Amino acid sequence: TIGRDAGCDIHLPDLAVELHHAQISADGQRVVVESTSGLDFQVDGRSSRKAELSAGKGAELRFGGHRLTLGGDGSNVLITVERVEALSDSSESKEEVGLFTLRDVMPGRRAMAWSFIAAVLALFMVWPIYTYATSHGVKERPVGYHGDQAWMSGPLSDAHKSLENNCQACHTQKFVAVTDQSCLTCHKADAHDHADPAKLAMAREAPGFGGKVKGLFKAAFHKPEGRCVDCHTEHEGAGPMMATAQAFCTDCHATLDKRVTGTKLANAADFGTDHPQFQPLVTAGWQGDQRLVKRAVLQGNLHEDNGMKFTHAQHLSATNAVGRMTQTMSAEQGWGNRLECKDCHTPTADGTRFKPVSMEDNCQMCHSLAFDNIGGTLRTLRHGEPGMVVADLRAFYRSTGPVRPISLSGMARRRPGNYAMAETAQDYVLGARAWPGQADEAIRAVFSKGGACFDCHVVLPVPSKGAPVTIQKVVQPDRYMKGGWFDHDAHKSETCISCHSADKSNLATDLLLPDLASCRTCHVGGTGDHLKPVKTPVVSTCAMCHDYHIDGQAPWMTKMQVGKGKGSARFPAVAAKR
Repeated sequence: TIGRDAGCDIHLPDLAVELHHAQISADGQRVVVESTSGLDFQVDGRSSRKAELSAGKGAELRFGGHRLTLGGDGSNVLITVERVEALSDSSESKEEVGLFTLRDVMPGRRAMAWSFIAAVLALFMVWPIYTYATSHGVKERPVGYHGDQAWMSGPLSDAHKSLENNCQACHTQKFVAVTDQSCLTCHKADAHDHADPAKLAMAREAPGFGGKVKGLFKAAFHKPEGRCVDCHTEHEGAGPMMATAQAFCTDCHATLDKRVTGTKLANAADFGTDHPQFQPLVTAGWQGDQRLVKRAVLQGNLHEDNGMKFTHAQHLSATNAVGRMTQTMSAEQGWGNRLECKDCHTPTADGTRFKPVSMEDNCQMCHSLAFDNIGGTLRTLRHGEPGMVVADLRAFYRSTGPVRPISLSGMARRRPGNYAMAETAQDYVLGARAWPGQADEAIRAVFSKGGACFDCHVVLPVPSKGAPVTIQKVVQPDRYMKGGWFDHDAHKSETCISCHSADKSNLATDLLLPDLASCRTCHVGGTGDHLKPVKTPVVSTCAMCHDYHIDGQAPWMTKMQVGKGKGSARFPAVAAKR
């Protein structure tokens, strides 16, 4: 190869020669010279781009100011390179350094250096200071570029975009960092201390030498520890504000027990590797009408006293009487081969949680409380009002006499399961037994084993004659994890039973919540350093489920960011580091 590039086999330091000008190949004494740059070279005084030569005969090649003489001794091809008299200044090696210099028309280096320093000071110090000084006190700057914008590290986030022409809304004093008071001017209602300030100070790790030096610099520039902007960083670019790094939480919580003595909180360093088991708030019992609650560790067969007696497994079966009824009514109700969770549990409008299951909307199509038919209109016992149930039954017997049985002749749907053999509506309402014919006995049957109320609800206890009927309240909490946040809409790609083992639950009191291990099948923590492979790796920092500002034990983000798609958009799922 021939060219000006130092890597060429024949290096010709000449500006008249291209970096890779041509190449020479030989086959015995036959030599082929071909241009690879598209430019000519001379062969025996004639311009050419390709030439076939004989080493035995010899030839002269010219590339710029260099001459290559071709020859041979019968077995080898010899090429001699020599520099000839330059035809122009461009071919002189001394001109390669100074040919394009501006040295003769530009000021000296010292003058240029001082000029650039003056220009930088004027553009990035004098002008910004002047702009700030002349606009101080102006509520809204005119649209356009202002000198102090040179100090901005980036545009404002979407949350503060409306303040882009009102810098003084946050920067109230010149050369003083943004203070918490500036933030609280707008955020006073939704910003709260994470914990007692004294405990927060105690939880922070004592700074070392480097930390102390850093603290001195912060104090000098009016930047105390624990400011809002330590977490909520601005001018990082348009779009959502950057999420807080997990280290902000784990600096305290990874070894919390060693810094805050007497704390009831367990250490948490990373969800994927070091996180305590969930502790849902469950119903522990009742004291009259007062519900007693407690935090329970989610392990083993955890139960809660929710006031119900039905079973999920019975309702989700495809082979029992419920399943057969579902198959019979599939065309009418749009059901499948069996009942699904969605047939009873309806999500809220934002998809985050589920509405409470109600008798009227979810149960009564199968569990009818009809007991009389008057002119084609069905009379039903009043669900949720045991006193009115008693009153309606007594009124029924006063109007009909003690010998008339309750019968709808099949107009009410019979309940599946153990009551599938009932012949009439009163068998369903009162239980499959001989009709007692008396109001008191009918009332006792409704609230006793085999009766419509007793087999789904907790009756406290079966009342004596004339005593009021008491039924335990039904508890359907919309949230069990009061200190954390969960969004069902973000998990809609999963099936319900992949997290809630409802198809295996034979007790209504079973607490069907996924435990820590279940969540870790996808969520690998903030770093993604997970020992076991998971099916869908999702990097999960502390802020995905917890919020720093706690408001009545509810995460702050429930107010600000819950909505269709917003809960999951804040923390997009990304592939974990494997």
